[in-house]
Amino acid sequence: MKTTIVFYSYDGNCKFVSEQISSLLKADVVQIEPVKEKRRSKFGMIFVGAGQVIFNRKPALKPYTFDAAESDLIIIGTPVWAGSPSPAIKSFLSQTKITGKKLALFVCHGGGPGNALDKLKAELKDNTVIAELSLQDPVKDAEKAKAQIEEWVKNLTC
Repeated sequence: MKTTIVFYSYDGNCKFVSEQISSLLKADVVQIEPVKEKRRSKFGMIFVGAGQVIFNRKPALKPYTFDAAESDLIIIGTPVWAGSPSPAIKSFLSQTKITGKKLALFVCHGGGPGNALDKLKAELKDNTVIAELSLQDPVKDAEKAKAQIEEWVKNLTC
């Protein structure tokens, strides 16, 4: 079974999770990156990120290679911005047709997943979501996150 992980990571949390999943599943990894992304303070990022979510901004993305037809399982990971998936993942989903696939979803957040997983599922309604994972600050508590990821991956391979 071919598995592909597609993720966006602003602060390294989703990248960390993607690397852990990839090492366990030997999955291909596709990192989504906006063309323009300015690094900001935590407060600045919260303010700007919330504005992007509220106004439904979808940033232009750097080129990436992904073909949903080539994967049996697609894992999508995103940070939570203002209770929603990141604008970069929204851009990816608006540019990429994913239908009839088995999906697993994960979100990384600093205080709560909000409705990010429900919003992702709504965007991907023509697919079957087999697993969801919500991780709070996985890089801060890497050992705990690794254990959660390992358990979650076991459910993907059953």
